[in-house]
Amino acid sequence: MTGPETNPTDSAGRTPAQLAALIGKDKLPPVHLWHPTHCGPSHMRIAADGTWFHEGSPIGRKELVKLFSTILRREPDGSHVLVTPVEKLDIEIEDAPFVAVEAVTEGEGRERRIIFRLNTDDLVAAGPGNLLRVDTAPDGTPRPYLHVRGGLEALVNRPVFYQLADLALAESADAPGLWSDGAFFPFMPA
Repeated sequence: MTGPETNPTDSAGRTPAQLAALIGKDKLPPVHLWHPTHCGPSHMRIAADGTWFHEGSPIGRKELVKLFSTILRREPDGSHVLVTPVEKLDIEIEDAPFVAVEAVTEGEGRERRIIFRLNTDDLVAAGPGNLLRVDTAPDGTPRPYLHVRGGLEALVNRPVFYQLADLALAESADAPGLWSDGAFFPFMPA
């Protein structure tokens, strides 16, 4: 991207309308309904960069990571588990379980829609049900997160955040932030 403009397509050449039609198309398992007895650790972790590991080795098959991501759940105590109807296993998450690696925007101002592609190829539109928030890391750098589902979040990677920040600064210097699906997301604390 070269400057604050609307992305007409994603890296696969899909338009915002095509992406919007795909959101929620893949049915996820009803992990919120499954309450098996806790079985122990999964020996899995998700690194801060979104890489999945099992017993210390990266999981190289993207399809396997995508499958595991569908049974990931955040517990009320903030911990994360992989859950099926018959077992529940702890998984270590270093930061956020997902990483937003691409954003396609359509429209301007209050009419804008931002659709994110995650490292698992899931698509999420920022809006009232999927809030975009910006925390500040101890070193003062912004840490943007997007709600994905059920308390699970995606860290918005730096290039995508810079793309969005460029748009926000071009629209308003006094309150940097962006609208998406009728919700305003400030980029700086009030």
